[in-house]
Amino acid sequence: MRRTHCQPGLQRGPAAAALPGPRTGAGPLPDPGPGPQAPVSRLLLLLTLALTPAIVVAQTVLDYRVLERKPHSRDNFVQGLQIVDGDLWESTGGYGESRLLRYDFATGKLRDGRRLNPRLWGEGLVVVEDRIFQLTWRARAMLVYRRDSLEVEQVLRLPGEGWGITWNGTQLIQSDGSDKLFFMNREDARITRTLAVTADGTPVYQLNELEWIDGRIWANVWKTDDIVIIDPDTGKVESRLDLTGLLPDSDRLRGTDVLNGIAHNPADGAIWVTGKRWPWLFRIEPFERADTAH
Repeated sequence: MRRTHCQPGLQRGPAAAALPGPRTGAGPLPDPGPGPQAPVSRLLLLLTLALTPAIVVAQTVLDYRVLERKPHSRDNFVQGLQIVDGDLWESTGGYGESRLLRYDFATGKLRDGRRLNPRLWGEGLVVVEDRIFQLTWRARAMLVYRRDSLEVEQVLRLPGEGWGITWNGTQLIQSDGSDKLFFMNREDARITRTLAVTADGTPVYQLNELEWIDGRIWANVWKTDDIVIIDPDTGKVESRLDLTGLLPDSDRLRGTDVLNGIAHNPADGAIWVTGKRWPWLFRIEPFERADTAH
């Protein structure tokens, strides 16, 4: 179930099977009581609750203003996004379609790129000094490129699926679609710490693309219009950014998929977001929703 966000008719993996348990965001089905005595209506209610994705609840809800937008290729099934030194880096997904791309951010012109092995599905990426780390989905592999030549110089083993990745200045931080974030060494991808993410005490599942902004972890929540802002020490969600309505219905075509991709521009502090096969990059300004102000 990791990626029903692929375009219609395209499955991820041999069976595109649903992941079990809490990765659906619902957790185990509650006990309906002593068998046949439980009313049918109650059983239906419990089943509905079990199949409903987890709702992210946070103390502070943020709305947004769109300050600017830039054209973006609808061909890009965005899995990772980052702005570094005037370049916009993107990782895209899809078997046979996954790529690492570098654009001139000011002009939008493609500077160069690499196509992944067709057996690999690209996921999140992060640029760290002279290296680029790109996750793959089910292959349990992280590709390490030289930034100057885009040559793969190392393949690091991951313990599980790769979804999103960022860098806090000392360690890589990776998501795998669960409610956990994994801190790891960049030299060997060894996990040094696991962080459980919660909102008001409830686990937040399906954490996807990540970005480190001003000492906090920003994370897309897959199949929602939400970005959660996480305290990296406690794992608690401090704020939820609600991006409902960001992409107008008129821009949604067949194949347009979910919100995904967060990029912080160190040059001016701007925050840019996009989605899978979206025609725009949006520069947004979050602000606190009035009805959640303390």
